[in-house]
Amino acid sequence: FQMDTTEESYLDLFPLDTIVYLTPDSENVLEDIDPNKVYILGGLVDESIHKKLTLQRAQEQSLQTARLPIREYMVKTVNTKNYHSDTLAINQVFDVLSTYYETRSWPAALKAGVSSGKGYVLPD
Repeated sequence: FQMDTTEESYLDLFPLDTIVYLTPDSENVLEDIDPNKVYILGGLVDESIHKKLTLQRAQEQSLQTARLPIREYMVKTVNTKNYHSDTLAINQVFDVLSTYYETRSWPAALKAGVSSGKGYVLPD
């Protein structure tokens, strides 16, 4: 993958109707990757999780939002802490998206990017 860096805002670089802000709080499930869209990963990086903050930011900027289909393809696993989270690190989201782009398989993509520590597994 080729990558460029810039200090310019994605809002200044791309038309608003092409931007999809990925947030685990979105009601919209990402079903496919559209090569004509720009996907924002890690639009907000924070050491702690602030529920709905990324969704709120996207809504304030009038952006489309989507979440990865973790709940659609994976199941909660029993664990001692009863911990389940669909909030992923940037590298995990990138792994999911790049694997999906190559395989066109959400199960394969989610297996590549969602660690068992998140409390979700693929069903047998």
